Amino acid sequence: MQDDDAYDPSFLSDPDDPPELDSALPGKHGLVLVSTPIGNLGDVSIRALETLRGVDLILCEDTRVTAKLLQANAIGVRCEPLHEHNEDARIPGLLARLQQGASIALVSDAGTPLLSDPGFRLVRAAIAAGILVTGAPGANAAVLALTLSGLPPHPFLFLGFAPARAAARLSHLKALRGAEQAGLSATMIWYEAPHRLAEMLADLASVFGAREAAVARELTKRFEEVRRGDLAGLAEYYAAHQARGEIVVVVGPGTAEASGGAEIDRLLVTALATMSVKDAAAAVASATGTTRRVIYARALELKGNSEAS
Repeated sequence: MQDDDAYDPSFLSDPDDPPELDSALPGKHGLVLVSTPIGNLGDVSIRALETLRGVDLILCEDTRVTAKLLQANAIGVRCEPLHEHNEDARIPGLLARLQQGASIALVSDAGTPLLSDPGFRLVRAAIAAGILVTGAPGANAAVLALTLSGLPPHPFLFLGFAPARAAARLSHLKALRGAEQAGLSATMIWYEAPHRLAEMLADLASVFGAREAAVARELTKRFEEVRRGDLAGLAEYYAAHQARGEIVVVVGPGTAEASGGAEIDRLLVTALATMSVKDAAAAVASATGTTRRVIYARALELKGNSEAS
């Protein structure tokens, strides 16, 4: 991204430097990650369509879902499924095809591939094999929800889906709260299933307290909704109103006073005066309810700073 004072929009209309409209793999073989619409088919990019028309094979989560996009744009390239249950088994054959000169596109049912979707293992294997991996960027539900939430846009932390089971979810959230107490400050983003939304919001409220948040639902679709408020209020609303559709939960960062970083540092400095790093970290983690790993890392940092001075 360029600085504002260095930005020059003249390239948009410069006839000697026209925008690049070729596919993501002009004359090359390799694997291309193609972003697809998250709801509204009109959001697909020209480059994505040209790429999908030009490859030898399209890998997708569900061929029925991808077929709707392809049929709407008169694309007849063969589709094959790639999902969490068959990805490992398919990798050797796909790598062989790529090494023989094939061009293959990977798409998700919606949005940017790999983000809470299959494909990561294939991409890692392709990179390790020296195969060209590139992408045609586009829609992403997490980023759109972030920009619509009214919450600080950066830094942000995308966390995918929270654990489905209540105990694991609470542990996940408490670890994040511990990281905040040790200094993390970021807007957090999760995807969530409709039937778990109210429970997740209640857990978020119990762990993070009175925090600003937003629930974005059915983005780019007919019934798009972004509901903003505090976590407790949102939990109460969705406990009484069953949510439907694709959902993104966005939670704003805590205040500096609520982060607890200064208090943890104070406790660690006191403990380190008479204890080893390991024992001091264990004592402070127990006293604050913060993850021991996070406290231990901070204790090492404080110990190193003290010895350096």
